[in-house]
Amino acid sequence: MRVEDFDNNDKYRQLAAISYHDLITFIFDSLRKKSVVIVFYWSACIFFLIIALGIRINLSGFFPLNKIFVHSLLGALVFPILVIPIHELLHILPYWLSGARRIRIGMDLKQFIFYVTAHRYAASAAQFKTVAWVPFLIISLSSSILIILLPGLWKWSLSLFLFVHSTMCAGDFALLNFYWINRDKKIYTWDDADQKMAYFYEELPEEFENVPI
Repeated sequence: MRVEDFDNNDKYRQLAAISYHDLITFIFDSLRKKSVVIVFYWSACIFFLIIALGIRINLSGFFPLNKIFVHSLLGALVFPILVIPIHELLHILPYWLSGARRIRIGMDLKQFIFYVTAHRYAASAAQFKTVAWVPFLIISLSSSILIILLPGLWKWSLSLFLFVHSTMCAGDFALLNFYWINRDKKIYTWDDADQKMAYFYEELPEEFENVPI
């Protein structure tokens, strides 16, 4: 499918056009819309926080404060910064495997947002949701395994990182929630990376084709 196909207004209807400059507004608006996706997301964040706090309490008194501080810094700041390129790479991989080639990584420090976009590539709902889910699932799973396997303060720093990374996935879940809310529609999306715009289109059922919109 080509992005030019969406110019056929008899078959497609634009659902949303989002400027990259307004992404933070879209994210907060979407996270406020209650759904099973949002309940899962906040439940996961709270669950990871409880695990981190439980590990921290269990380690109290066994390690000097300076070492606890170092590992707290690792989990809250160092690891989250270092994982950003890995997180974005895990977005790129399913895009690439689905056929996208003009893939770009960008950031907006004013909104503290990092993003991956496939320039003028039309993605189906299944493709886009896979792109959104992969970093959260793989990094959460690998972090959980390391928490189990590694000793002492590494459990604390990695469990804290697991929580912080889950909060970093807010944008991914905001988009997943958009798809969930519109789950009764067949949605396609494409980005114009040059104009910094994301477009979402609904494919109209056949009985609505040729009906004026």
